[in-house]
Amino acid sequence: MKSLRRALLDWYRVNRRKLPWRTTRDPYAIWISEAMLQQTRVETAIPYYERFLERFPDVRALATAELDDVLAVWAGLGYYSRARNLRAAAQRVVGEFDGELPGDVGSLRSLPGIGRYTAGAIASIAFDRPEPVVDGNVARVLSRLRGIRDDVKKPATIRRLWQEAADLARGPHPGDLNQALMELGATVCTPRAPRCPACPVARHCEAHRDGDAEALPVQSRPAPPRPVEAVAALVLRRGKALAVRRSAGLLAGLWELPGGEYSGSERPSAALRRALRERVGLTVTRPRRAGVVEHAFTHRSLRLHVFRCERPSGRVRLRGFDGHHWLPPDSLCRLPHGALTRKVLDLVLNPPP
Repeated sequence: MKSLRRALLDWYRVNRRKLPWRTTRDPYAIWISEAMLQQTRVETAIPYYERFLERFPDVRALATAELDDVLAVWAGLGYYSRARNLRAAAQRVVGEFDGELPGDVGSLRSLPGIGRYTAGAIASIAFDRPEPVVDGNVARVLSRLRGIRDDVKKPATIRRLWQEAADLARGPHPGDLNQALMELGATVCTPRAPRCPACPVARHCEAHRDGDAEALPVQSRPAPPRPVEAVAALVLRRGKALAVRRSAGLLAGLWELPGGEYSGSERPSAALRRALRERVGLTVTRPRRAGVVEHAFTHRSLRLHVFRCERPSGRVRLRGFDGHHWLPPDSLCRLPHGALTRKVLDLVLNPPP
């Protein structure tokens, strides 16, 4: 174990990438980086990280910010529950920990959005606590090192991976050790064509010894995305467009054009009229088709039929939304919104010739 730890630490100190969150021991900055790096590639996260810290430089600035402002800075990163949880957790840190992020895993995990991995990363990197981390990169490295040939998604295998990581974290510089495992998985021990000759721990690796590194880790295939049909419309009244804000779900707090999902038995135009009547209380006639937008979520494959509607009747009564605005159409893009809505706005505001 000592030889393995030493090899990882020596390699990391020479070969680690220069990333902005590695130049600080500020627990707040490290927390923000770990939240962003969930489900996001490093190169994508860097400019968002820098903008976020410029806008919200400390936990009190984040705690007192308006949710719309936080979502606006986050817009484009996806998985918006991360941003909502960051703000909610910051408010808890101010209220319960006097504005200082706690260093122990138990207190960290009591905060919204901080699970076992993020708590371990913050505790080890920012506070030098011997706490383990297991993400996709670490699971792959440990599976190959230890020759684990059981499905890494099974509870027993997950427990074993966390125990292996915990054993490695015990010792000097646990934060660097954890980052070495993550860095090794990201740059050398890659999912395809791992660079075993360049690996600092190849002599410790059972999969390298057995010649089947690329076959590990073993993991069951995820279910294919569920196809979903939906409708949305640019609804115009006296030159202004209706925007609505989601009240729940993955996109809660974000703004979009009104509409909703429908079953395949309905025609899209009829589904739109029904959705607008049921969800925003408006009646429209003769909606004009603008086009179709396709978007992939983690578990859903969405096909969104987009329309333009003018002069709706009725007054806005929301169901499934918690706010609305009538705005000049070119102002819609300035509201916090997700990638799907950005595609829709591009279609309806900049139609092809």
